[in-house]
Amino acid sequence: MSRDNTDLRVRSVAFSHGGHIPPKYTCEGENVNPPLEVSDLPENTKSLALIVEDPDAPRGVYDHWVAWNIPPNEAIAENSRPGISGKNSFGNEGYGGPCPPSGSHRYFFKVYALDSDLDIQAGSDKEVLEQAMKEHVLASGELMAHYQKRK
Repeated sequence: MSRDNTDLRVRSVAFSHGGHIPPKYTCEGENVNPPLEVSDLPENTKSLALIVEDPDAPRGVYDHWVAWNIPPNEAIAENSRPGISGKNSFGNEGYGGPCPPSGSHRYFFKVYALDSDLDIQAGSDKEVLEQAMKEHVLASGELMAHYQKRK
């Protein structure tokens, strides 16, 4: 994005960076979002934006979760709808868990610290969010994990 000069720390108690996403958070389980913790926020962070995507999808990057105006100083709870939800590639608002058609895919949980709230309509897609936050990113960080359907 633009003023990315700091790295946020993004963690989950459900899985580690480079690890495997438990089935609970996928289409083979409860399909609820995993809990996330964001730390090392810049002092003037007003809100967070979140994009979860799968770059290994057969038809290009697949968006699993798009959200913004998330309060910056509280953890994102499991099975929650923080901030304002955008539209994912499933055509729904909120979280849609990993459900790769074949093989192991990588899932990137990207968090952005913003210097303001964003004035965009609920249900907007990732492109609208990325455009809106362009001049407002103070820092970003990501957590990446894998998922492969059980045979």
